[in-house]
Amino acid sequence: MGTLKDKDIRESLFFFLEERYGKVRILEEKNIGRSRADVVMVTQSALYGIEIKSDADTYARLTRQVEDYDRYYDRNIVVVGTSHALHIREHVPPHWGVITVEADADELDFYVLREPSENENVTFRRKLEFLWRPELVKIQEKHEMPMYRGNSKSFVVEKIATWVDEGRIDEDELQAQICDLLFERDYNTIFDEINRYRLEHGEHKRRRVRKRKKRSK
Repeated sequence: MGTLKDKDIRESLFFFLEERYGKVRILEEKNIGRSRADVVMVTQSALYGIEIKSDADTYARLTRQVEDYDRYYDRNIVVVGTSHALHIREHVPPHWGVITVEADADELDFYVLREPSENENVTFRRKLEFLWRPELVKIQEKHEMPMYRGNSKSFVVEKIATWVDEGRIDEDELQAQICDLLFERDYNTIFDEINRYRLEHGEHKRRRVRKRKKRSK
């Protein structure tokens, strides 16, 4: 198979993750801060960030990527080709999991060098950013929060996170709900839901007013 590239690894990796973790949802190419997560794996209890470093990749951006992954995900894993297997653990923190991949004839073999442990740097404020406004509404409804109609998404995220900090929302319950919402997200309908939410709360009108005011200056 020669030098393994990112595109050679992904499909087989997803099968491996499903076999190892059971019920999962795989999301690809998600922006996180200054980086882009190759893979986000949603389980019933956690969000996993997965960075792929194929034989064709270098460590040039890895330090920055590690910082960004650690801001957003409960657990993180780096998947590497054999050319990186000996030294990868020197380049990621101890709580990161490490999986190596090597070609065997026409198949790929995956080996877990280190299991990921809990990332203590992540916060609910960051994880809530993954949700869209209609999904945040479901959290507000479940916990009988004010709707904060007319306020921004970041305002609502901050309010939910504050309720967690104050103990008014149980952390384990919210964690499970975030995972459930990402499992249930239907990309064929979510944009219709977002547009419906905006129409119901007048967001389209407010945006047009702001644009007209800006043009009139």
